[in-house]
Amino acid sequence: MSLPTFDDVCRAQARIAPWIHRTPVLTSATFDRMTGAQLLFKCENFQKAGAFKSRGAVNAVFGLSEAEARRGVATHSSGNHGMALARAAACRGIVCTVVMPETAPQAKIDAVRGYGGQIVFCEPRNAARQETLDAVIADSGANFVPPYDDARVIAGQGSCAKELLEDVPDLDIVIAPVGGGGLISGTALSARALSPATRVIAAEPANADDAKRSREAGARLVEDAPNTIADGLKASIGELTWQFVASKIDDILLADEHEIIEAMRLTWQRMKIIIEPSCAVPLAAILRHRDVFAGKRVGVILTGGNVDLQRLPWA
Repeated sequence: MSLPTFDDVCRAQARIAPWIHRTPVLTSATFDRMTGAQLLFKCENFQKAGAFKSRGAVNAVFGLSEAEARRGVATHSSGNHGMALARAAACRGIVCTVVMPETAPQAKIDAVRGYGGQIVFCEPRNAARQETLDAVIADSGANFVPPYDDARVIAGQGSCAKELLEDVPDLDIVIAPVGGGGLISGTALSARALSPATRVIAAEPANADDAKRSREAGARLVEDAPNTIADGLKASIGELTWQFVASKIDDILLADEHEIIEAMRLTWQRMKIIIEPSCAVPLAAILRHRDVFAGKRVGVILTGGNVDLQRLPWA
């Protein structure tokens, strides 16, 4: 599959508009004081299905032909992409099957089922996800909608940064988390087209740092079962997204597990909004690397708010 372009992002934005929210941008005087920067938070935790993943999922589902749609869709996901795809499929009236690791948060399992998705569980390894999904597709003939390594999905995710840069232009930096790489790839597409001077930085858990290590090695590295509280960022960089990560972003900054949990807790406490651990990684990276962001106008993409309230990380 060829790489998506900014024109694909523009078409995706128009296609998905009836089915998603244009999410708000919030500020926090507390975090501005703590970091010495002006932080502008793009709140995808308020998005349909609770995460930015709705953008790519809706773009992929509503881009299917009628004949393709009749076969339904399938994917593998630790939660947010599966939830988003199940909802998108429900909006179009087609079947969705989601392969999920046995360790997925119960809140995300319940949400996939709540949107009408069918779940097949697998071992918590990236290889097991793909093996189980291959069997599902062979049996059902469903269309595979990857969680990140897909031009339609990347283009849909790119609409998030496009909105951000339209609403708050002249940003010095945009920072977003990186797992499989769909969001950071779409972010780079939009930023390079709309604001070439804006630096694009990825934030990654130190316990799942395959993107950073891949950049340092000059080749895509795959990690099978990283152990991090940021469950949405456990996937390794894909073949398509690696091309963006390798050459279209400016830096990757890490945050450790304690820093991620503390950034999540502080956001709940100070901004009075719910974010999940994966969503907290950019703020954790900013707080760890204050010197990079001090004096800058920084767009921070808050990716999702799907939290298992029975298993809060600080409880």
